[in-house]
Amino acid sequence: MREWTRDERYRVLQSPDEIRDLYERIKTSVYRQTYHVQPVTGLSSDPNGFALHNGTWHLCYQWCPWGAVHGLKYWYHVKSEDLIHWQNEGIGLKPDTYYDNRGNHSGSGISKGDKLYFFYTGNHRDEDWTRTPYTCAAVLDDDGKLQKLEKPLFGPRDDHSEHQRDPKIVWNEEKQKYYIFIGAQTLDLRGCVLIYESEELLSGWKFAGELKVPGYEKFGGMWECPYIVNISGKDVLIFSPQYTKLPGRGESTNHNVYMIGKMDYDTLTFTPEGDYHYLDFGFDFYAAQGAANVGDPDKAILIAWIGLPDNHYPTEEEDWEGSMSLPRELRVVNGKLLQTPITGIESLREDEIKPGGSLPAACELEVSVPEGAFDLALFTREDGSGGLRLSYNPETKVCTLDRTGMDKRFNTNVFEVLDMPLDTPLKKLRIFADHSSVEIFANDGEATFTTHLYPTEREFHFTVTPGIEMRIWPYRASVTDEFVIE
Repeated sequence: MREWTRDERYRVLQSPDEIRDLYERIKTSVYRQTYHVQPVTGLSSDPNGFALHNGTWHLCYQWCPWGAVHGLKYWYHVKSEDLIHWQNEGIGLKPDTYYDNRGNHSGSGISKGDKLYFFYTGNHRDEDWTRTPYTCAAVLDDDGKLQKLEKPLFGPRDDHSEHQRDPKIVWNEEKQKYYIFIGAQTLDLRGCVLIYESEELLSGWKFAGELKVPGYEKFGGMWECPYIVNISGKDVLIFSPQYTKLPGRGESTNHNVYMIGKMDYDTLTFTPEGDYHYLDFGFDFYAAQGAANVGDPDKAILIAWIGLPDNHYPTEEEDWEGSMSLPRELRVVNGKLLQTPITGIESLREDEIKPGGSLPAACELEVSVPEGAFDLALFTREDGSGGLRLSYNPETKVCTLDRTGMDKRFNTNVFEVLDMPLDTPLKKLRIFADHSSVEIFANDGEATFTTHLYPTEREFHFTVTPGIEMRIWPYRASVTDEFVIE
């Protein structure tokens, strides 16, 4: 694994020509995705600025252009008319001011009138590398370029640590106010959320207080990427707790969780109806963010980074890493959060193929599961050995996913085997594979499991318990991989 110096990681991109050769090299990788958003070069991480504006979906991702390394972060901009077909638009935000001299860190977007607004964390570093996080804003102009405000909206609070970032902008109709939720950490290293309020988007912001979540006063050491949304009358709070180990998550200290409950904006209290839940049970799913301006009170739309902070992946050797998950539709049914693939994704299906032979690198599988134990192995060797193995225990209603048999193993010190528990017996799986990732949806969204996977040339076979009904559709490409930088 390459060792990067600070100067290399935080180098400013002066010209597209500096990374053109890198793009030409990595675009030939067998692990480049075909229907997932991925970095044009280098590293992609958190999704940012996700919003519907004038009929077009806008999405940015944190981007370090130089390689598979967390360094100087830009926002790279992509857009879509249907959340399925995406095109590269170029750099959305550049670290080119005093208050974001060391990176444009994560944030959100919201559409109002004929303008699209973005809110982000400006990562400033002094000469001694002391961090000061600023909450900043930008506006999409008529030419499709983001224009930053000259000054930040506000700076950090001294009564919390330097970890204050990832502003999520929310409009509350009842209060006729905007709220910004910021992931933060207390001085005694507890995760929390700071809340600011204003009647205007770009001015008048005042600190309202710290979000209170009864029972979760000492839960994790930092709450990244907070997101709150009301679905069918229920408030859903989603965030990514860091610096803590949680049950069933191996040695990982980075997670994505949600709670269903009630948000009181008078007292700034979110009261959960029950325990927290894992948003996704897989190895590689983080920093999930919901889209603004969805316009449907009964659903939200969510996207996440397929990857985890501090983890490492085989494509680092090729100087690139990461992708976005499929967009997901979120609904609350009978007090439970259901996640399903974006409507219309099946339009990418090519002619169905019969189970047998090799498994396409980009495909959808639909599996109908009868009662009883069940085993499925994807991307095995020709003799059926190895692969990503899913086994289901009907007595416990638990699916176990095991990737220890793959030729390319990674993050073995964190986890290679995880469980996906279900509330009801397993009946159905929808599985989406795309060259270097696999996303599994069980029982119409009751539980999901996302993982990176890097099959070698000999690992394109599969095995399944006899008698199981399985359908397979190869998928056509829907995401451009063009070199668009400016």
